[in-house]
Amino acid sequence: MDNIIAYVDDAEYALHQLAPMLNEASGARQPAQWILVACPPRMSRHINKWVNHTARENWRNKWSDKLFKLITPRLHVRGDKVITLLSSGPLLEMTQELQLKYGTARVLDARRPKFGQDLQPVTPDQPQGQDSRWTVPGAVAGMAAFLVLASE
Repeated sequence: MDNIIAYVDDAEYALHQLAPMLNEASGARQPAQWILVACPPRMSRHINKWVNHTARENWRNKWSDKLFKLITPRLHVRGDKVITLLSSGPLLEMTQELQLKYGTARVLDARRPKFGQDLQPVTPDQPQGQDSRWTVPGAVAGMAAFLVLASE
């Protein structure tokens, strides 16, 4: 059985990323076991004033359930087995633990990229994005130049 670990945080984007694997010719393929890992958005540290730990965990669980309800039907149509998990801790360590538990697996990072923010790597050899510290200041400088030109 082919094991595939997929990290997801947005159903539409994840299904778009998984589409090539889902559309493979079914005649020559072996059944797959999908290990979907939900990566919920981070809450600010200031939310501790209003929400306790249990409420945060409940929100993370509800958020991931909604995400899985959108993705898993597409995987079950092919007859594949789906295991759903919620991320906890560094994703690199989680990948290593999952590979020890389930054996050799392909790892797919299907998380939506965020503007001005580097995503946590899921494998040691995952290529890192270019230095994004200049992404936002560069965009602001470009917008300022545009406004100066537009005002003249």
